[in-house]
Amino acid sequence: MTIPEISAKFLAAKKEKGLTFADLESKLGYDEVWIASVLYRQASASEEEATKIVEALGMGPEFVEYLTECPMKGGLDPLVPTDPLIYRFYEIMQVYGVPVKAVVHEQFGDGIMSAIDFSIDVEKEEDPKGDRVKIIMCGKFLPYKKW
Repeated sequence: MTIPEISAKFLAAKKEKGLTFADLESKLGYDEVWIASVLYRQASASEEEATKIVEALGMGPEFVEYLTECPMKGGLDPLVPTDPLIYRFYEIMQVYGVPVKAVVHEQFGDGIMSAIDFSIDVEKEEDPKGDRVKIIMCGKFLPYKKW
């Protein structure tokens, strides 16, 4: 099966069970964004984690191996994304990427934020003028090595 086919099976099982990613977080004790990244095959799970996810989705044990395999990361096409929500992240990086980079370098020095030692949380912030999407990214700072 291809990665899109694998993901489609997991997402169909999730839908059939009427579960949200937040429901899975509550049930399994793993972060909802991490669970979503595993189901979309952008992250891998241990055998124990995969077993719990597969069981929560009511799928057979033969599906565990799909979640434990090292994924091919980077699910976007090399073109500018057209999905409006994903495009906004692209737009945010186009507008604020260089300024954020400058602030990170001022605060930490020459280096990068890890996308490996990393977490991301999505929160809903209620606002009378319209609810807000709050995204918190937390990555380990990795200084560039001098040689």
